[in-house]
Amino acid sequence: MTQEAKIKDDKGNSWLYTDTVKEHFFNPKNILKAGEEDAYKADAMGRVGSPACGDEMVLWLKIDKETEKILDCKWQTFGCGSAIASTSMLSVMLIENDGMTITQALKIKPQDIIARLGGLPNRKIHCSVLGDKALHAAINDWFRNTDQHDRIMVAGAKVIDQDSNVTDKDIEEAVLEGAQTVGDVEKKLKVSKINEDSVPEVEQLIRFYSEKYYGESVI
Repeated sequence: MTQEAKIKDDKGNSWLYTDTVKEHFFNPKNILKAGEEDAYKADAMGRVGSPACGDEMVLWLKIDKETEKILDCKWQTFGCGSAIASTSMLSVMLIENDGMTITQALKIKPQDIIARLGGLPNRKIHCSVLGDKALHAAINDWFRNTDQHDRIMVAGAKVIDQDSNVTDKDIEEAVLEGAQTVGDVEKKLKVSKINEDSVPEVEQLIRFYSEKYYGESVI
């Protein structure tokens, strides 16, 4: 039987965690140290959330270009113990047994991560979703980097530019990373050129997200 341990969050609340969760919380696997991001030379990167709003997750992948097998995975997070443990476990799942292919990785569900952890408190199950979203964002980044725009996943988002499959969520993330112009968005998303017909809506979204997160429009 899996033992449980109590860990307190930053508000002093106690949660019951399994020993596996505790291990991945206190000794996270495959975490990337601050300052080593550029030296890591990842093939793809996914970022979800915002430190201003709470949890943020960044996940990097090294991928074999011929087989699309995930060779390595690193990550960083501003999040709670459950988010740390969930993403640590996800990183292990991605590279164990010589690594998953992208196709296999896309089949991972938050429930699979929770099962490997031996469970999470009900109020913390949503934390397993953060790493899952970061993984999908990283794989989308891989599709863009390898000019496979037709494979980009856009579930739950509105496609703004049909040619490049850029969505409103992509533009939101680009603004969070400092994009202030359409050119900045193209550079952040590694898109050669956004269709001229889509530019007005892209500019409108840049203004909207700039005001939302920074209190002022940059356009």
